[in-house]
Amino acid sequence: MSEASTMDDPPIVEAEIIDEPLVDSQSLPPSGIPCEACGCPVELEDKFCPACGAPSEQAEAAKEKEQIEKQIKEDYKFIQCNGCGAKVATQPEERSYVCPFCDSTYVVEYDPEFSGRQRPEFIIGFQLTHDRALELFRTWIQSNHLFRPGDLHMAKIEEKLKGVYLPFWSFSMLAKSRWRVSIGEHWYRTETYTTMQNGKMVTKTRTVTETAWWPLAGDHHHYYSGYMISASKGLTQEEADRIKPYNLPAMKRFEPYYLAGWTAEEYSIEKDHAIKVCHQEFYRREQANIGNHLPGDKHRSLEVKTHFSQENSDLCLLPIYLLSYRYQDKIYRFMVNGQTGKIDGDKPLSWKRIWAAIGTGIGLILLIILIIVIISSMNG
Repeated sequence: MSEASTMDDPPIVEAEIIDEPLVDSQSLPPSGIPCEACGCPVELEDKFCPACGAPSEQAEAAKEKEQIEKQIKEDYKFIQCNGCGAKVATQPEERSYVCPFCDSTYVVEYDPEFSGRQRPEFIIGFQLTHDRALELFRTWIQSNHLFRPGDLHMAKIEEKLKGVYLPFWSFSMLAKSRWRVSIGEHWYRTETYTTMQNGKMVTKTRTVTETAWWPLAGDHHHYYSGYMISASKGLTQEEADRIKPYNLPAMKRFEPYYLAGWTAEEYSIEKDHAIKVCHQEFYRREQANIGNHLPGDKHRSLEVKTHFSQENSDLCLLPIYLLSYRYQDKIYRFMVNGQTGKIDGDKPLSWKRIWAAIGTGIGLILLIILIIVIISSMNG
C-alpha cells in the first residue's frame, strides 16, 4: 500500500467506555427542596433556609403532606375480600366489614406497606351527596315495584349504599396502521322487463344498481386517550362502562386528603393486563376510524394491522356509589356515577307476581271475548 493511500484512509479512533460517575457523590449538595429565594437545598425539618434565612414554605407544605399521608394510614383499616379479591381501605370505626362489591363477610386485614402497589396519580372528587344517591336508588327500585319480591327488606338494603373511590387505568398511545380493503363504487343501468298488469303483458323499464370493486391500501395513524379501564376485580369492565362517561377535565392530581370520609379500593388488576384490554378497544376504534374515512359507496374485507407506540399510563381514582346485596343466594348491584349521577343496576323480580299479572291479563281478555260473544248472540 502506498504512503498516499495510507494518508487518505480515515483514522481509526479507539475509545474506552468508563462506567463511573463523573462527580464524586460525596461532593454533591445535600438532598432537599430548593429554596425559592436562593436555591439552596432545604431539608424538610428546616423552617428557614440555612443560606439566606428565608421561610421555607415548600418544606412546610411537604412536611404537612407527609403528616396527612401518615394520618390517612392511621385512620384507615385495609381489608381484602376472600370472595372477589377486592382490596379496600375503610374507616376503622366500622365494626363489621362487608365487601361493597360482593356483599361477602369473608374479609381479612392486610398491610398496605407490603402490597407494593402504585400510588394513584389522579382523582375525580365526589359531586353527589350520599342522600342524593340514596334518593336515586329509591326512585329506581320503586319503578315496577309490583313485580318486586314482597320479602325484599328495603331498610337493610339501603344501609349498604356506600361511596367508594375505585381505581382505573388510563392509557394514551399512538396507533400506526397499515390497511387494505376492497372499495365498491355504484354505477347504474336501465333495463327493460315484462310483467302482467290488468291481465295483459306490458313492458317496463327500471334502474338497476351495479357495484364495481377495486382494491385499495394505505396508512393511518391516530393518538388515542381517555379510555378508563377498571382496575378492580369487583367491578367488571362491562359494568364500569355502564355508568360512564366521566367528565375527565375535572380530574385533579391525587392528594390523600381526598379520601377522608370515603372508602377507597386498591387496584387488583395489574397494568400489564389492563393494557391488553386497552389495545383491544383502541384497535376497534382504529378499525372504525379507517372504515369511516374510506372512499367509495361501500367496502368489504377490511384488514388492519396496527402497531402501538408512545404508551403512557396513569392510575386514577373515580367516585362511585355502590350498593350490593344478596337475595336468594344471588348478588344484585346498584351503581351511581359519583360525579354525573348516571345510574345502572339490576334488581330481583318476583316471578310469582309476574305470572299472576300475566294470568290476570289473560283472564280479562277471555272475559271481554266472552262478553262480546254473549252480546253478539243476543243481538242475533
